Amino acid sequence: MTRLLDARTSQNASISNSISIPIALLSQPGSFGQIGLNVSRATAPIRTQLSETVACQLPFLPVATTITLTIVRGTVLTDPIVYSSSGSLNIDLLGPQLFILTASDFNVPVPPSGLLIYTAFIGEDLLGTVRVGPEGFNSVAYSN
Repeated sequence: MTRLLDARTSQNASISNSISIPIALLSQPGSFGQIGLNVSRATAPIRTQLSETVACQLPFLPVATTITLTIVRGTVLTDPIVYSSSGSLNIDLLGPQLFILTASDFNVPVPPSGLLIYTAFIGEDLLGTVRVGPEGFNSVAYSN
């Protein structure tokens, strides 16, 4: 029987246009959400469902820009990548553009500490784009 182990949310901005945070280059993407799930009750491999939402806006002089969202199991970009996806901003839209990512992580071993950490990163290929909100990072962990 499936057991819910934990569910967490890392909500940075709940309202559109409530923040203005520059996005880092792909060579050194910045984190925008981190979740620590308590999985100490797991007796079998863990399954997690992850989702993230980020609203981005082009600079005043729009140029073709690619945004990359990455989720790692851990705290740094060199930890195991769970999911990574890239998409281009539409240069014809001057307002916020929403990026939504849904991912799963299967057969995750139970960490010795009982804490399973996921971190969401964002990067772009050109400087000038900003995160404007809303943005959030959610996760749910299950086991047998």
